[in-house]
Amino acid sequence: MATGRGSINRKLEDNKKDVLCTQMPESHNNRPKNGHKNGLRSNGKNGSHTSQPRWDEDFFESFEETPLLVAILTYLGYGLLVVIGQIRDLMRAYGIEKDKSCTEPKLEGFVPLFLSWESFYTRNLYRRARDCWNRPISSCAGGRIDVMERVSPDYGWNFQLTGKKLNVMNFGSYNYLGFAENSGPCCDQVQAVTEKYGVGVCASRQEMGYMDIHRELDLLVAEFLGVEAAITIPMGFATNSMNMPALVSKGSLILSDELNHASLVLGSRLSGALIRTYKHNDMDDLEMKLRDAVCNGQPRTHRPWKKILIVVEGVYSMEGSIIRLPDVLRLKKKYKAYVYLDEAHSIGAMGPHGRGVVDYFGLDPRDIDIMMGTFTKSFGSAGGYIGGSKSLINHLRTQAHSFIYSTSMSPPVAQQVISVMKVIMGKDGTNQGMKHIRQLAWNTRYFRKRLQDRGYIIYGNKDSPVVPLLLYMPSKVAMFSRETLKRGMATVVVGFPATPLIETRARFCLSAAHTKEMLDEALKIIDDVGDLLRLRYSSLKPPDFSEKDIQLIE
Repeated sequence: MATGRGSINRKLEDNKKDVLCTQMPESHNNRPKNGHKNGLRSNGKNGSHTSQPRWDEDFFESFEETPLLVAILTYLGYGLLVVIGQIRDLMRAYGIEKDKSCTEPKLEGFVPLFLSWESFYTRNLYRRARDCWNRPISSCAGGRIDVMERVSPDYGWNFQLTGKKLNVMNFGSYNYLGFAENSGPCCDQVQAVTEKYGVGVCASRQEMGYMDIHRELDLLVAEFLGVEAAITIPMGFATNSMNMPALVSKGSLILSDELNHASLVLGSRLSGALIRTYKHNDMDDLEMKLRDAVCNGQPRTHRPWKKILIVVEGVYSMEGSIIRLPDVLRLKKKYKAYVYLDEAHSIGAMGPHGRGVVDYFGLDPRDIDIMMGTFTKSFGSAGGYIGGSKSLINHLRTQAHSFIYSTSMSPPVAQQVISVMKVIMGKDGTNQGMKHIRQLAWNTRYFRKRLQDRGYIIYGNKDSPVVPLLLYMPSKVAMFSRETLKRGMATVVVGFPATPLIETRARFCLSAAHTKEMLDEALKIIDDVGDLLRLRYSSLKPPDFSEKDIQLIE
């Protein structure tokens, strides 16, 4: 991306260069030293002269290698599907088989709009299992949902609704704290706001779309995060993709985890900054790239980088892993870089107070330069936020496309966030927020531990509510989804290209709305389907952790 010309563009560039340069406090007397409160336990008191355990002594993640035979059979399975697909495409080309796919016309002098491999994959591989995705739902996304049954008379080309609804357990939605409800105090407050303000705002904040409810939300989010200021955006994806170009530009360096979300990837590309990826959660690789960037500077010219921005997520939604945030902050301070933390899946779902991975590790939120998160998961609403220093937020209010050009957040959507956040903070005068947080933490460890005890390969951290179970073979992906739904459990299955070719998986998202009885029923269903498909691949010793450390609130 070329640098703009003229005094106005130079002034904006200088603003972007300086906005992150707020001096961070060196002392952290108001936070626990080595204060990793893993779930709900404290590891010591400030000022104690006794040795305190490091945070990583209680940090457990599992990423078992793919068994060699399983990898070979998976490659053979995909190879067989590709060969059959090529044969059927040849038959369609000669009119032997009717072509039901949506193909673009071949116009002379025009290049194809669609990529040939993507079209081939969709037509011959994805179509075979298309019933496992895009299932229509006709209920609230709570602990149980109603899935509208559909059938395909032509093997996935078209679908027809039968009129029947399947009431099944919901293990696929991001309803971590269980606040996606259609009844209760939060719902009543949303209804009252809808009657007062209506649904649409019909203007951006810089015009006639800034309401008192938006100001209340911004202030409450800043208080909840423990930062100076915050802004809220009506779309979670745009919170990353449209704000990052306002923070870094040409001449800056982005060090991005290789498994970062597509919104972070798009935002990084739109910024014009140079992007280098490092191995997932590998602090040695990150430090090596930081050292190289500081020592060698920009390519060819070797000038110092304007800014170095480390971009990470709190909880990685495909792996179930948690960022090693204390190590990231150590490297940030050592090499004078900045940190952009995406807490889309961790805010509300992690930490003893539900304030994300910063709370989980007992860190000072002021050490994070840019704190980002969304309201689409734990808060049961929509949109996202960015929190940080006042200078950062003031800069984004005038420069971020997502704030300037988008319509303001719908009042009922904003009220849902406000209501849930007040419950989590205890401002409603009850302990319901803490009850939901601890229930989710208990459910996570209970479910993960029992799956790993049964011999399944489970990815991620013991405290992550995202639980991937490895399936590997493409045929097992479709069968697992169909068989679990048939037995009363809705799950999400994920395959290539969202995951590596030999790491297709089922992904369970746990919720505080799940009862122990529901978890036990889900485990029984997984065992039945797991025995049917022979999914017990693990050869490792079951991990030693337990849900007994977490005290539930009645």
